[in-house]
Amino acid sequence: MSAAPIKARGAPFRVMPGFKLSLGFTIFYLALIVLIPLSAAFLKTFTMTWDGFVAAVTSDRVMASYRLTFGASLIAAFLNVIFGGILAWVLVRYKFPGKRIIDALVDLPFALPTAVAGITLTALYSSNGWFGQFLEGVLGIKVAFTPLGVVVALTFIGLPFVVRTVQPVLEDAEKELEEAAASLGANSLQTFLRVIFPTILPSLLTGFALAFARATGEYGSVIFIAGNMPMVSEITPLFIITKLEQYDYAGATAIAVVMLVVSFLLLLTINLLQAWTRGKAKKT
Repeated sequence: MSAAPIKARGAPFRVMPGFKLSLGFTIFYLALIVLIPLSAAFLKTFTMTWDGFVAAVTSDRVMASYRLTFGASLIAAFLNVIFGGILAWVLVRYKFPGKRIIDALVDLPFALPTAVAGITLTALYSSNGWFGQFLEGVLGIKVAFTPLGVVVALTFIGLPFVVRTVQPVLEDAEKELEEAAASLGANSLQTFLRVIFPTILPSLLTGFALAFARATGEYGSVIFIAGNMPMVSEITPLFIITKLEQYDYAGATAIAVVMLVVSFLLLLTINLLQAWTRGKAKKT
């Protein structure tokens, strides 16, 4: 009867297979799902001449779609950081009737099909909708079929990213530090700025990055409420679809590459800010 191999003392126990096999599978899966599709976009773009690429990505109509897409995404992400942070604070620090229902409704944009969200928002904010009727008739603010409608749709779909990243950080925050600050004479504003805000800043930046990334590529919830008017309310993803319908695959991938590069640069900047805030927090 052969003796079972004895595990060396101090050797780490691993549930998954060996490092080389796990790493190989990870790289293969990542390449299959992410790297190969992205590489295909760049390779298709390389079939164009440089002049053709510049002409495709800098036309007046494309530039207008860039300004709307990235501008509305930044505004929506910024609004989500403010109101999503407030919502996360309320859900963590207060008890009130219907709290669990509101907490569940935060995830509604995750579960709701984007086309359904777009149709619903259009019905609510159109001239005869529940909200649009008041906004347009009383305040003179037209939401549906305008750039403002794009911001509303992108804010709707990006809210959960901020709430769900800030909420667990607030739950784990030490309330004793806030009580200590109050006992030392700090008012509510000073306690928030000196104690609470540095703690949740990295998670706010993470939520901002996730909301922005989701907003730049959003299509279904925007096309209905935007109106899709060229030079006014046409988003870049819709323009890419238009290029594909015209069988201009190189032009569509060229625009997609520009969006990818800009998004990567913005996300890299946000990640560097996160690393900086974490390093600063450790020093203090």
